[in-house]
Amino acid sequence: MMVRTTLHSRLPVTTTFLPDNFTCTHLKELPERIQANAVLLEKYPFLLELVEVELLRDRLHQSPPSLPEELNTWQIRPGVELIEVSWSGIPELLCGNAVEPEKQKSLILIIPQRPGTLAEVVTPDSHSLLALKIVTEDLDILRLAKETSVPVALLQNILTLAVSKRIIVKPASKITRPPTFCADSSGYERFLTSNVFTLQWHITQACDLHCRHCYDRTEREEVTLNTGEEILNQFYEFCKQYNVAGQVSFTGGNPLLHPHFFELYRAASERGLMTAILGNPVSRNTLERIIDIQMPEFFQVSLEGMSQHNDYIRGEGYFERVIRFLEVLKDLDIYSMVMLTLTRANQDQVIPLAEYLQKRVDLFTFNRLAMVGDGASLLSVNPDEFSHFLKSYRAAAENNSTMRLKDNLFNLINLNQGTELTGGCTGHGCGAAFNFVSLLPDGQVHACRKFPSLLGNIKHHNFNTIYENDIAQRYRLGTSACHSCKIRPVCGGCLAVTHGFGKKSLTDLDPYCFIDQ
Repeated sequence: MMVRTTLHSRLPVTTTFLPDNFTCTHLKELPERIQANAVLLEKYPFLLELVEVELLRDRLHQSPPSLPEELNTWQIRPGVELIEVSWSGIPELLCGNAVEPEKQKSLILIIPQRPGTLAEVVTPDSHSLLALKIVTEDLDILRLAKETSVPVALLQNILTLAVSKRIIVKPASKITRPPTFCADSSGYERFLTSNVFTLQWHITQACDLHCRHCYDRTEREEVTLNTGEEILNQFYEFCKQYNVAGQVSFTGGNPLLHPHFFELYRAASERGLMTAILGNPVSRNTLERIIDIQMPEFFQVSLEGMSQHNDYIRGEGYFERVIRFLEVLKDLDIYSMVMLTLTRANQDQVIPLAEYLQKRVDLFTFNRLAMVGDGASLLSVNPDEFSHFLKSYRAAAENNSTMRLKDNLFNLINLNQGTELTGGCTGHGCGAAFNFVSLLPDGQVHACRKFPSLLGNIKHHNFNTIYENDIAQRYRLGTSACHSCKIRPVCGGCLAVTHGFGKKSLTDLDPYCFIDQ
């Protein structure tokens, strides 16, 4: 006879309904023994279904299923069971709640948990059922969204929620560094794979400013609405194939000057892509139109120092225009970012500007000047002074949460001081042609917008072909001068800055690197 304490430890809920003289030799015989007991079933007519569900939960606990070694498509997590029962209240009983089951057909979802933890037994909600249907029937969510008028973003959120609930599993991102990228990846694993891919899309060269450090004033054919929609279709398929979330950062020029900006912005949102804007201040009404389509991940504007110097670079009155605009962004709850291009002329204004913006902006950071285009007429920070500047900035950032440590070379200080390394420029060190590319209005795709780094043209090849071509893979590896560096996964210097100094971006060291100092 099975020892009652053993039965209780394995099936604690079912045991509470069994009489003291109930005997059973093996757990697998329990349903049959209960079914043969007419008196017991008359008293507890739901008991047979209860024990079957609890036995299933016990089996999952005793022999938890494992995930396949390779997962190429979305699939239901091994061990997940969706079953129909004739009585309501069974999940509540298994959660320890005192309920009186009622005769009513319902569905029960059994979800395996981590080893050592009992499987969860729940009544599935409509979102969980939809996630199971999408995965089981391999439905294309873009087509499903059109057929049901449900936004793609909502369907994606439903799938993401089902992953977090351990109902379904998604394949790993294919945006990952090759095994040879880092000699010792210990401690760097999270930086070697990206779950988001960003398309920095310059939809127009038109701009209402004439900044003194502009990287590109060339005339380029503006993207048409039809071409733009096809590009977004391609990008959607690219992200789907590489198992990543896609973000489109609209920029230019000033992207809001494109005659079809709102149509392109809506088209991106309809494909479930995250959206962001890198541009110049616009009216409150314009922002409200944008929000009505989709809340942007952020809206980034630029300042180059305090009022006088900024307006010298970007135009008279622009500083105050940005400050007023930041107030509107805050009022509309749009995440705001201010970017500064670091030069020799404004390096002493960076920290004062950050202090001024502390309660006005959500994030403040800087990029080093790439001496390309009109930027070649400005002076870069003296490389001998850069490490001191970074240390001063880092110290100020300890008391100013808006200051982001974006530059990859901050990790040299972290390394020397034994503090935690950050993700650097893109969360993965230099992300050029890795987790982002820049797309120009005429279809040119570059590894980075700040210097000529042509990978191909979207009019001639699709994103997949361009991303996998030899030159893109070469840019992903970064400069060979960094290949043996211990912090390569979170650094790689800045290829654009190296190019601006007249050096070879893929073989020479970032002129500001101070790793041996």
